[in-house]
Amino acid sequence: MSIKIRSTKLTLPLLLTLIISGVCSAEPLLPDGRRFRQIVADKYPTGVYIGGTTGWRKRSNGAGVTMDREFSYVTPENDFKQRRIHPQPNIWNWTEADAWVEHCQKQQQTLRIHGPIGPQCSAWAKRDNRTVGELRQNLIEFMTALCQRYDKHPHVKWMDVVNETVLQNGKWHHPKNGTEKWENPWLLLGNDTSHTLNPLLYIKLAFELANKNAPNTDLIINQHGGMEKLMWEKIKALVSYLRQHNLRVDGIGWQAHIDVGWEQEANNMKQLDTLIDWAHDNQLSFHVTENNVWLRDDEKDYQAQAQTFEAILRLLLKKRNGGVVTWNVWNLSDRDSWKKKMKLEGCLFDRNYRAKPAYYALQQVLENPPQAD
Repeated sequence: MSIKIRSTKLTLPLLLTLIISGVCSAEPLLPDGRRFRQIVADKYPTGVYIGGTTGWRKRSNGAGVTMDREFSYVTPENDFKQRRIHPQPNIWNWTEADAWVEHCQKQQQTLRIHGPIGPQCSAWAKRDNRTVGELRQNLIEFMTALCQRYDKHPHVKWMDVVNETVLQNGKWHHPKNGTEKWENPWLLLGNDTSHTLNPLLYIKLAFELANKNAPNTDLIINQHGGMEKLMWEKIKALVSYLRQHNLRVDGIGWQAHIDVGWEQEANNMKQLDTLIDWAHDNQLSFHVTENNVWLRDDEKDYQAQAQTFEAILRLLLKKRNGGVVTWNVWNLSDRDSWKKKMKLEGCLFDRNYRAKPAYYALQQVLENPPQAD
């Protein structure tokens, strides 16, 4: 890959600055066929969104060019999370989040604000000596500022208000000792013991703040896992609880980090089908927010990976007449994957940003839509 520079008079410091900021981007090989965003605009004018994820700091790797070329819907990876924007009570850093909002507006891309309140919070919030009062005030400050800053932008369409609230066994995600573990310190704010669900008060507070300060943004509960029954039953009950308190919930998201062959395992596709129908029946949009299909063996079966990706998108598109459906690949290239150190490959593009069979499988599904339910 090469970097194209329009002027030969760039100094080295300026060039480095441009590369780091994502202005100069590597230009990967163009895949055959039409781009995803062209297909979606042509065949799905409303109700279907096909997107991708990367971080602002990864744009210069080739992710920037690929994202703008392929997708009209963008999920910035970690750039809107509390640990990046509000790492300490008196410290704010809006640089990368603002850059995304401005860039997506220029590129005519819909933007999703991902993960404001969840386990990936600041180290400050994870420290074991934090009091309930401190945590509550920190949450209020962050959510209020975030909502007020970005709700005014029409292309900022969704916000994952809470992220990963429930474990796969149906229990609430909880705090842990220290600051290095995957934990959810917000549970310390307590539970609503007056309700049989025993719901976490931080979830209600986050939605109260979002309802008040983001009236123009669709508000989503985003959940990690598979099709575990106990987990999704709790999410359904949580939606009902919030609505009982006159709080707007517009959709649910599934973080689909799955293995090759997931669609062949017993009941997975049937349960996903039922979950999407439940969402639409309850006036909720349904979002596959973080799709990866992991290849875990030394002999990589890229065709099997393509089939798993295809099965998820095909089912989603069949549901397009019931309500809004969105699909998002988490990281574009195996080079930028969050599991690259484990040598797992779960993306649509290889480490050189060349399209893999999965890319072409999704391209064909989009070009030839399945009959809608």
